[in-house]
Amino acid sequence: MKIYLNALLALAFLFISLTLKAQDTVRVPDLIKQGQELNQQKNYIGAIDKYKRALKLEPENVRANYELAFALYSSGKGIEGIPYLERAIKANTNAQLAAGAYSLLGSIYGGANQLQKSIAAYSNGIKADSTNQRLYYNLGIAQYRAKQYGEAEKSFINALKLDTGYAASQRMYALVAFHQNKRAEALLGFCRFLMLEPNTAQSAEAFGNLQNILNGGSLKPEPGYKPSPETKATADYQNKLLAKALSGFATRRYASPSELLTAQLKAVFTAFGNMPKDKYHFADYFYKLSQTEYLPIFARLISQKTYPENAKWLKDNADKVAELETWIKDTKTGALR
Repeated sequence: MKIYLNALLALAFLFISLTLKAQDTVRVPDLIKQGQELNQQKNYIGAIDKYKRALKLEPENVRANYELAFALYSSGKGIEGIPYLERAIKANTNAQLAAGAYSLLGSIYGGANQLQKSIAAYSNGIKADSTNQRLYYNLGIAQYRAKQYGEAEKSFINALKLDTGYAASQRMYALVAFHQNKRAEALLGFCRFLMLEPNTAQSAEAFGNLQNILNGGSLKPEPGYKPSPETKATADYQNKLLAKALSGFATRRYASPSELLTAQLKAVFTAFGNMPKDKYHFADYFYKLSQTEYLPIFARLISQKTYPENAKWLKDNADKVAELETWIKDTKTGALR
């Protein structure tokens, strides 16, 4: 009888152990889901607790490690999340999740002003998933902050290859060209950005930079930035090209700022369009625009934040704006190098 009772007890303990193990396996995804819901509610303390409980059950769970790092980052404790991200990256076999982990790692290092580590993280993320447009953009931002303008330019071009309509990448491409004093490329970049986003605070800044280029203003050397001889030669050539295209405008008189802007843009777009094909990004595209009746409308569109009368004109002439928008939709920008 005693042997029989001992056998029953052993079976009971085995059943309880197996049941608890099964419950633990089920609980991990439930805890992760609960943590995600709390994170969406910005209850980061609650979310962190859920993820830590999940990791007690499965220390190498990739999703739990990543989500815990994300919750810590969202709560302002990003540095504490680094070990969890490293664990997630080490254990992960999914390219997209690895890219996401590297992207978050880059953001954490960037927030801590550790820019070289940030750049390395984003670069590793691109190796994991080269189709991730956001990684190229974030890499460009880190390189821009580190004054690596030439490398940042390449990153933003890669981002634009994946999404040519993403205004933020377009703006940053123009800015890094501008910081290298490559004013022809910067001008075309700002025009493309203003086409995509003509009516925001950043639009006003971009139009100010565009006006600076058109009016021959000088760009102060960026502290800590030393252009390569090749970059300097490229910048000098572009500046001479612009000066030639815009020569004589200082003495000409126009009825309105919009008419002057239209004439200036036509001059530079024509000059760029007559150069060797694909010399500058968007050169052929804006040359095509300069040969249409839509150029004056475009000039009003991109200057509306600076010239209120143009905002009113655009509102009163919605049919003409629609024609320009149709042209933009139907005309390809061309492949970026």
